[in-house]
Amino acid sequence: MTDTATRVDQAAEAGGEAAVVFLRDLIRLQAGGEEAVQARVASAFEDLGCIVETRRYQPASIVLREEFASETAMATEERAAVIARFPGSGGGRSVIFFAHPDGEAFQPNHGWLHDPMAGEIDNGRIHGWGVADDLAGVATMVEALRAVRAAGLTPKGDVILTSTPSKRHARGVHALLHGGITADAAVYLHPAESGIGMREVKALASGQLVFRILVKGRLPATQEPGHAAFAHTAINPIDKAMSVLAALKALDAKRGARVHHPALDAAIGRSTNLLVGDFKTLGDGRAARVPPAVQLSCALSFPPGEKLADVQAEVEAALAEAVAADADLVLETSFLSGVTGAGVPLDHPLWIETSEAVRRGTGTLPEINPMHTSSDIRNPMVQSGIPCVGLGPLCGDLTQNGGRDEWVDVADYRRGVAVVAALITGWCGAV
Repeated sequence: MTDTATRVDQAAEAGGEAAVVFLRDLIRLQAGGEEAVQARVASAFEDLGCIVETRRYQPASIVLREEFASETAMATEERAAVIARFPGSGGGRSVIFFAHPDGEAFQPNHGWLHDPMAGEIDNGRIHGWGVADDLAGVATMVEALRAVRAAGLTPKGDVILTSTPSKRHARGVHALLHGGITADAAVYLHPAESGIGMREVKALASGQLVFRILVKGRLPATQEPGHAAFAHTAINPIDKAMSVLAALKALDAKRGARVHHPALDAAIGRSTNLLVGDFKTLGDGRAARVPPAVQLSCALSFPPGEKLADVQAEVEAALAEAVAADADLVLETSFLSGVTGAGVPLDHPLWIETSEAVRRGTGTLPEINPMHTSSDIRNPMVQSGIPCVGLGPLCGDLTQNGGRDEWVDVADYRRGVAVVAALITGWCGAV
């Protein structure tokens, strides 16, 4: 190990307790709202000698490439992204680190066993609302640069640290990418519930198309409260929804046989899936009434290399064929959101440097989990052509997954700081 590497590792180890204190501070500050968290992050960036800017933007004003979201799915309020640039000494590669400070909307009746705003540590886990989604990522970038500076080192390339809102298509990192922020590489810092923690690197993300189908029926011509005796004169949308389900199942099978990606095929034996995640009638729930409509909520995953517009066209064609085959089938399709997949090959310099940093920090070479559909690692690659990977410490019980007492493993978080510090010096160089 080089002298530079040793100094960085030692500095990260020495600053481990302070790194935990900073993460707990961010958890507590959520009680004051996102602005309070962002103000603390900006202050930490300034203490490190960064040039700091807070950029305000409207999510709907950001024009995207190969991505969309409907107005109903998108955040509408003005948001603020914090950007910190630590200028390099020259001659090195630059990097953008990004993570999001916003978590799931706070629920007062959360049912947690730990105070969600206290940052309590229990059995080696730090608990807190949004700690894994994604305050740990924000804290990691701050503490990693702090370790590099504590080691007496200056990166050769520029290090750009960004705390960017993400929830409900807030498009924080998009606003920066389309606002002129660029670099030779990007790293998304976010824990994952895979059970691997810092030994996992996200280097591939599938795209995803989310849509809703409204299947309409026809009520019987009667004012009677019960419809059972008149059912043969109605068009029951439940029956018609079965035809739609059959069409979607046929499309899924067709795509599954045709669409392949080696990493996805190796991981789970399939590279694309069409999931009907919710099926509900829009009636009043009475058994003796024909519902006016049925709603299907669907998500289709597709690998890097496929175009979002092409996938959407396939769905539209399959539904149009079903309608053409049944004169009584009436439906409306709403495409709610779509993102395009992307990945970094294993011979890319960014993967090589990341792999070495993980090996140094954890003692083992990292694994790639290709199953993070629509991961934010796609954003720099799709929007700006900047290679990007993602990583983060071991976590669990995420609020967004319906869990309680969201947590991050303290030891793995500290390892994450060491890994990212090593990645800064390895990728950017340091003097």
